This record gives sequence, C-alpha cells and structure tokens, in this order.
Amino acid sequence: MSKAAFPVNDLVRRRLQTSLTVVTLTLSVASTLFLLLFSRRIGLGITSAGNALTYGLSAVFSQFLLFIGVLIFAVGAVITSFIVFLIMKQRTRDFGLIKAAGCPNGLVFGYFMTELLTVTFLGCVSGVALGFAADFAATSMFQFQAYQATPDLWLAPLVFAAFFVLALIFGTKPMLDAAKVSPIKALSPVQYFGLTTGNKLKPLSRAGLTLKIASRSLFRRQSASVRIVILLSTVFVLLTVSISGGVIANNTSRSWVENAIGSNVVAIAHESMGVQYTQLLAKFSGATENGDFNYLNAELAVPDILLDELEAIQGIETVDARLILKAHIREVSNFTIDPETLATLPVGGSREGDSLIVGVDPQKVTATWSIKGRFLNAEETGEAVIGDSISQTMFSPDPQAGIHFSDPLSQGIRLQNGSFSIVGVCIDPINNGKVAYVSIEKLQNLTGISNANIVLVKLDPAADRSALLAQIKNEVNGVNSAFSVFELEEVLQENLDFLGSVWLTVMFLPLFTLMSAALCLIGYTMLAVEEQRQEFAVLRAMGAKPKTVVTILAVQGLIVLFSSVAVGISLGVIITLMILMPQPLVTSFIIIEIAGWLLAALVGMFLMSLWPAVRFAKKPILKILS
Repeated sequence: MSKAAFPVNDLVRRRLQTSLTVVTLTLSVASTLFLLLFSRRIGLGITSAGNALTYGLSAVFSQFLLFIGVLIFAVGAVITSFIVFLIMKQRTRDFGLIKAAGCPNGLVFGYFMTELLTVTFLGCVSGVALGFAADFAATSMFQFQAYQATPDLWLAPLVFAAFFVLALIFGTKPMLDAAKVSPIKALSPVQYFGLTTGNKLKPLSRAGLTLKIASRSLFRRQSASVRIVILLSTVFVLLTVSISGGVIANNTSRSWVENAIGSNVVAIAHESMGVQYTQLLAKFSGATENGDFNYLNAELAVPDILLDELEAIQGIETVDARLILKAHIREVSNFTIDPETLATLPVGGSREGDSLIVGVDPQKVTATWSIKGRFLNAEETGEAVIGDSISQTMFSPDPQAGIHFSDPLSQGIRLQNGSFSIVGVCIDPINNGKVAYVSIEKLQNLTGISNANIVLVKLDPAADRSALLAQIKNEVNGVNSAFSVFELEEVLQENLDFLGSVWLTVMFLPLFTLMSAALCLIGYTMLAVEEQRQEFAVLRAMGAKPKTVVTILAVQGLIVLFSSVAVGISLGVIITLMILMPQPLVTSFIIIEIAGWLLAALVGMFLMSLWPAVRFAKKPILKILS
C-alpha cells in the first residue's frame, strides 16, 4: 500500500467525521469570500462610485460590512481552529495504535499530515466555488442592477491561502503534540478525549442525576468545552450584530427615505419635468437620468392659477411648489478659534461641484428629513440645507489639499451671486443626496425665474384617493394639457425594495457561518458521545431508557448554548446600538422580530446538535459496548 493510499482509505472509512470537517471548512471559506465579493459590489463600491444610495447611507453600509467582515473572518478562524483541533484530538488513539505497532514517528506524522492536507484542500476548493455561486445567486436574485462589475477573481486565491494556512497551523500543533506522546498515554481516554479531573468542590452535587452527569462531562472536557463556548459566543455576536443591526438599520434607513420622498404625495408638472423628477428619485436604486435636461425652460413654469385651484380642492393637505434646477456651487470657508492657543484656524476650503438646487417654501414642504442641525427658517432666506452626499464630498477634511478642519454647519455655499449659510445636513434619495434646499424666494431672485417648475401635493389619507386624483387631473388638464399628475408611490416602493434587498443580504451574510457553527456543535456532541460511550452503556444496562441518554446530551448542549448566547447577544446589542447605527429606530415590533430571528437560530442549532445523540441512543447495548 502506498503512503498516500492509507490516509485516503482512512478518510473514506471515517466518512461522517471527514464530511463534517470538509463541509464546515467549506462554509467558513464560502462565507468569507462571499462577504468580500458582496462588499466590493455593495459596500466599498457605493462609497467610491456613488451610483446609488447616498453617501451617508453608503457610510452606514460600509461600516456594517467592515465590522461584519472582521467578525466573519474571526469566526471562520475560530471554527477552523476548533474543527481541526477536534478531528486531530479524535485521532490521538490512532496515533497510539500505529506507534504501538512499531511505525516510526516520522511516518505516522506524514500519514496524518496527508489527511490534513487532503481535507483542507477539499474544503478550501469547495468553499471558493460555493462563495462565487452565492455571490452570483445574490446579485441575480435581488435588485442590484447598479453593481454588475465582474467579480474580483484575485480574492479567491487570497481567501484560499488564508484558510489553508490557518488549517495547517491549527492542525499541525495537535499532531506534533500527539506524536510526542507514548503509545500507552495515547491510548488513554485522558489523552484522546482531553479529559481532566472533575471539579473538587462539586457545586452540582445536589442536583439530579441527569444534570450531574451532563455537567461532570463538561468539566472533564474542559479544553473542548471552552473552545466551543468561545466559538459559539463569537458566532452569536456576529448573529446579533447582523440580525439586530440589519433589522434596525433597515427600518431606520427606510423611514429616512420614505419621509424624505413623502408618503401619499403626487407630483404635478410638465410631462418632461415629471419624468425627470422621478428619474432623479430613482437614481437612489441605480437608475439613470437625463443629464442634459433644461430646468430653465419656460414651458416648465407652473401657472399661478393652477396653484390657486389646487389650494381650493378639498382633500389636499399641502401644496408644495418647488423650483428645481442644477447649478454649480462653491464651498464658503469659515474660521474658528483654538480654545487652548487662541489661534485662528481655517475651517473648510473653496471646493466646487455641481448640485441639484431645490427652492422650497419652508412652511409648505410635504416631506420631513432626517437632519443633522435643522431645516430652513421661513423668515431667513439666506439659509441652506445640503444633502449628505454634498456634505461628504465638499465639506469633509482633506489633508492632501491642506484642509484639516471642515464642518458644513459652520460654513456656507455660494450659488451664482448669492451666499447661503448651511443650517442642516439631510438624507434625501433625490439625485443620490447631491442636493441643496434653499428658500424659493431667494432662488427666484437669483435666477430671475418667477414661477415654480413642479408642485408636490400631499393628499389627505382619509379622503377618497381615486376620486381626489380624478378631480386633480381634471383641474390640471383644464389649465394646461401638457401637465400631468405623477404618482410617486411606485418610485418610492422601488427605492424601499432596493434598500430592503441590500439589508436583507447583509442579514444573511452570516448564514454560512451559522451552519458551520452548527456543524461544530454536532462534532462536539459526537465527541461527548464517544467519551461517554461506556458510561451510557452501563446506564442502559441498568434499565435507563434511550431518552435518558438523549436528555443528558441535550442538557450538555443547552449549557453550552446558553453560556454562549448570554455573552454573544449582550456584546452584539451593545455594539449595534452604540457603534453601528446613529439614531436607531427601535420599536416593540422590531424587538420582537429580532428576538424571533435569534430564537430561531438558537433552536435550530440545538435541534441539529441532538442528531448524534438520537442516532447513538437507538443503538443496541451490545453494539455500544463493541
């Protein structure tokens, strides 16, 4: 028999353990590769390209993806360490048997190193394939039209090499330790199960028999028990951050977008202007606009008589006349005083850029924005509120340009011959957040345009919507047949669906990791079954029922899971609420939803961990003793 044939035959003989190891490693590699591919499409790509979302929301996504990426890789490393440790620990007895037969240490080490290399190679290759498949499925299933870039193939060898090296490092050490052990010690359960003496204080001595046996076994397998608790704690931190963070961020960001567009709002404008406005809103989900559109066309002007007739219609809550145009704006710098040195420090610079300018009457807006600062004051016409994308691109520190301090709320913008002090930074999906709101009165004075070019109308939710829309359309057609009524609910829903699909993918990023952790827990239960085989056989011979064995192993699993959940969920909630999401929207329904997801994950892992116990309990007593 060749040197390679023995390890391969040994792996085939131990199909279940080999399959668990390969599948676990496959899922760990796939989850890391999928995250990197997805973050390139959705996270870093958003911030650099700005083809969809706003820069503020892009920053939230990037922060989530970066933190989850670190957690996924950390969990992958811990899972790899645990599963390799587990399979090599179970081979300690085989080391002893082969060495007792006279096989030299070098040859024994070579056999098991071949097994480790084979399992690691299969797991890493399968993981790379599964990672690319998951990325293709996610981008095809969800609405990610804006991110059709070719996957970065260089990520595959990087992830492959990282996990291959990790598996070798964590697998070589147990083999070296086992190779140094004498055959007598290697055949002892103390070595191949990693057993230690029980707790001398015996704090559970008054508990029931089932709990005593379960806890004693956990104390005896301290090395494996500590490793699985650390592993599952890290997994539940990841799950809590991804699930609770994803649910909270999804609801919070959806409320930002919905409030900025406005619910139950329709637009009234010239046919071409209405189409352009909906395209500006749809850019949030990756659509394109007409870049050569002429906002100053006199045909777009909304007649004053139309505004008067809309104001007179019963069932209309607000008539928001707006003047929209695209213009070149310039940053207005400011100065501040250093409180320690009393030196004068410049704030900002003189950067320039193009922006969508929206003139509004602050008392008649149909939307509410998530704003840092405040919105426009009706009595102050020299104020401006800028979008978060303008804030990120024109009002952020840039040391390479010599701008070390920048604060939009302390600065202003210049438009044509007028200056505006910035009083707020808002999140608005229109034009990907590259927007500035100013007083329509001052904008009309600067541009010489006396009429608005679009009207947003907020309808009374209690009114008959169909009848009200029919009445509005009749009034609009009676004034100017070139004008139309545009419902914004469809584009609003498209933006919300796109936002939800991205957050849904973020929530399911740890799915492979969760499955890997569940397989690790199965492997831990299998180790417990093998270690307590004789003990369970004695119990069965004394009249214990098979369900007693299952109960003991179930209690062990619950102790491990609850210990991990207590640590993981606590840290995950703190990280989510204090670090990852500013001004989170948390309601009782959201809390119930998060609890339901986490409970489902906990119950699923627990039920999967019972499979080895149920399988073992069904065996006859004689087969258990053999």
